[in-house]
Amino acid sequence: MKKRLFNKIKELIMLLILLFTYYFLHIYTGFSIPCPFRLLTGYKCPGCGITSMLFSMINFRFKEAFYYNPLVFIMLPFIIAYFIYINYLYIYGKKDKILNKIPNYVTIILIVITIVYGVLRNIINI
Repeated sequence: MKKRLFNKIKELIMLLILLFTYYFLHIYTGFSIPCPFRLLTGYKCPGCGITSMLFSMINFRFKEAFYYNPLVFIMLPFIIAYFIYINYLYIYGKKDKILNKIPNYVTIILIVITIVYGVLRNIINI
């Protein structure tokens, strides 16, 4: 357990270093990783605005963060809870008893919501 916990702590530290390096690089140089979908099509993908959303959240501007990507902003607590749960299972070497019970149609509904959001955000400029 200690080795797995140590590995997850190292991963978290590396992730935070990368995120804050990218954040400060963006602030001081304007460097940003462009969305390949938007570069190719000119349309926003369902994930467009996540970087700006996270930067706004770092600065505690949550209303602005919601504006950049409402879908991910709303789903973020569930995404964070999911990653905490998965890492908890890994660290303690336990079997998943919750996620295996979620029906497949929930995944299909989430995919449909994401696709509809991606289409609507380009039609009505969400």
